[in-house]
Amino acid sequence: MSATWALAAIRLQGLLAFAEAGAESGNYFRATFLPMLGLLAKGFCTTFLIFALTVLFSLPLGLGICSLRMSRFHSLAWVARIYISVMRGTPLMLQLLVVFFGPYFLFGLRLGDGYRFPAVIIAFTLNYAAYFAEIYRGGIESIPRGQYEAAEVLGYNKSQTFFHIILPQMIKTILPSMTTEVITLVKDTSMAFTLAYNEMFSLAKQIAASQTSFTPFVIAGIFYFVANYLVAFGMERIEKAFDYYH
Repeated sequence: MSATWALAAIRLQGLLAFAEAGAESGNYFRATFLPMLGLLAKGFCTTFLIFALTVLFSLPLGLGICSLRMSRFHSLAWVARIYISVMRGTPLMLQLLVVFFGPYFLFGLRLGDGYRFPAVIIAFTLNYAAYFAEIYRGGIESIPRGQYEAAEVLGYNKSQTFFHIILPQMIKTILPSMTTEVITLVKDTSMAFTLAYNEMFSLAKQIAASQTSFTPFVIAGIFYFVANYLVAFGMERIEKAFDYYH
């Protein structure tokens, strides 16, 4: 009889321990995990804003730099070549620091903390425009010379030839390279921490340090993976839309 009571007491203690563990788990989920998830989601919105603005500004700027790079005027071509070489040959972190601190050290301008976000966008745009310019150039140079001659026979001027004949084929050609650069950009947004700007990865580091936990990094990694998957999916759909150029 005493053995039966002892066994029952052990089982009761196990059930109580299990209930306490469940309660602690529920408290952790409500008190720690959900607020952490909310902060990282807010940081992801900032990350997405950096990404979207960089793409918005760097794509047309890259096309302009590409046109200078391919210009018949050698001085303009050399300026574009030097710009591309500097942007691709120096770290993005250094470029962020130059854009943010340069106005003060060069001109004595104190722009304050409000300049952090514009500095991030300017540095990212200048950096990625150089890469996009070279991708554009490769796409344009891959178009056979006969396409230009055919356009000339049809009476197209240079702008009509570029926008109606060359540009659509160029886009189809460069989409795989563009996809790689855009995916890289999603991950490079974490470099904004260089200027103490709180995007998602910066917040994940702060939370991980305060809670002595690796969980924030795991959640941030999931956010980055989902974002890159959506970017790759979108670019794949765009590639399929240009299949009629085969």
